[in-house]
This record gives sequence, C-alpha cells and structure tokens, in this order.
Amino acid sequence: MTALALHDTLVTPEEYLAGELLSPVKHEYLGGVVHAMAGAKNIHNEITGNVFLAIGTRLRGKKCRPYNSDTKVRVVMPNQLRFYYPDVQVVCDSNDKNDSFQDRPLVIVEVLSPSTRRVDEGEKLDAYHFIPSLEVYLIVDSTHARVVVYRRTPTGFTREVHHGTEGSIELNCIGIDLPLAEIYERADFPPLEVVE
Repeated sequence: MTALALHDTLVTPEEYLAGELLSPVKHEYLGGVVHAMAGAKNIHNEITGNVFLAIGTRLRGKKCRPYNSDTKVRVVMPNQLRFYYPDVQVVCDSNDKNDSFQDRPLVIVEVLSPSTRRVDEGEKLDAYHFIPSLEVYLIVDSTHARVVVYRRTPTGFTREVHHGTEGSIELNCIGIDLPLAEIYERADFPPLEVVE
C-alpha cells in the first residue's frame, strides 16, 4: 500500500482497507491517497485514555459504546471518500463486527498535539460535518486544559469552549456528562502566562 502511494497511484478503498489489516503502521485515506500517521507523546495518550475510560464507564450496560483509535471512521463526502482514525468515537448503531470501520458515530473526540492541530481543527472538522449521525465533535487540547465542542443544531454546528478542569461537557445525544477533571486527570501543565 505504501509503495502505491509513493508512486502517485491512487489506492482503491478496498485496497486501503485490506492493506490496513496487515500494516504495522496506521494510515489515513483521503480520496485514494494514503498518509502514514505519526506516533503520539505520552500526554496525548494519557488524555485519550482518560476520555475513553470516562465515556466507557458511563456507557456501561447501555447500547452506545466508545471505540478507540484502532477503529476507523468512514466519511462519505460529496466528491471524496475518507477514512480517519479518531482518538475516540462513540457509536450507538454499530457496523458489522467484521468491518474495520464505523459509519455512524454520534460523538468524535480528537486530542490535539502540535503536529495534528492544523488537521484536527481544519481538515477533520470540515470532513466530520459530512457524517449525518455526528452530533458532537470534541477537540481536546493536550498542552493546557481547553476543550472546543462543536454541536450539531438545525442550522449547522455551533462552537463552545471550555477552559480549566471545573464543570463538565454535556453529551445529551448519548445521555452522559463528561467531567473536565476526568479528561485532564494527572495531566500536569505549566501555568499559563498572563499577558497584560
């Protein structure tokens, strides 16, 4: 698969999905072009684990369930098909157990790192809007306690920002609240500089 991408040959979705099952490295797929994903720092993985655990605990015994970053989401756009690996996604209407991706997440969470910020806040934000089932997209910062929430409304997505570790984020579409303190548990950040 990587050799195909290096030679500017477009990869079919079927080739991509088959290749991902064998590849030791994860790749994202954008309309026939595959991109290898970089590794993440410990702080990124700790926050991702916190989010997965907090959501999973609250959904225990319910129909909806979280999936970690080993499960792709398929995004069908007007002129392009994409596959991404969100850090966490919550699905209530799951694909077949033999699929390696989900089509109908209600919640997607991406944890920012300096190398992924532009993609998560731009490209993925735009692409995820095309998922009809998506109700909430959370962008969780890993350099300080800040979560940006995009919520679907009848007129489009609205944006809200949560700072610090007090309070929680309402995820009414899956019937839970996500406490900011649990998202950032054991995440020690340097104090923010106040510019006067």
